[in-house]
Amino acid sequence: RHPEVKWAQRTDKVFITVLLPDSKNAKVNLEPEGVFNFSATAGTDNNTYELKLDLFDKVNVEESKINIGVRSIFCILEKAEKVWWKKLLRGDGKAPHYVKVDWDKWVDEDEDKGMFLYSLN
Repeated sequence: RHPEVKWAQRTDKVFITVLLPDSKNAKVNLEPEGVFNFSATAGTDNNTYELKLDLFDKVNVEESKINIGVRSIFCILEKAEKVWWKKLLRGDGKAPHYVKVDWDKWVDEDEDKGMFLYSLN
């Protein structure tokens, strides 16, 4: 079983939210090569949910943050290189059906560059 995953990005980071309410024993393992592993149990039958994502590029494991909450697991992954990814996963295929864009957190590449710059005029 795969939990639903939402993602968004900035030039320097990727946001991954694993939507799995009331999960137990949630574990996230992140590898520098860009491999994201997740496992947990959830539901009244304690079903096992597992996920392995081969991310588009490398990540900085030490700078990344993972927050395991009651309704979801929220991860901020620092990119190894500050570049815009064409997509979340490497390979030529389409993303699996359980991986969706998080439109609440999404910004376009051209909006991202000037997001924190303010005019002093």
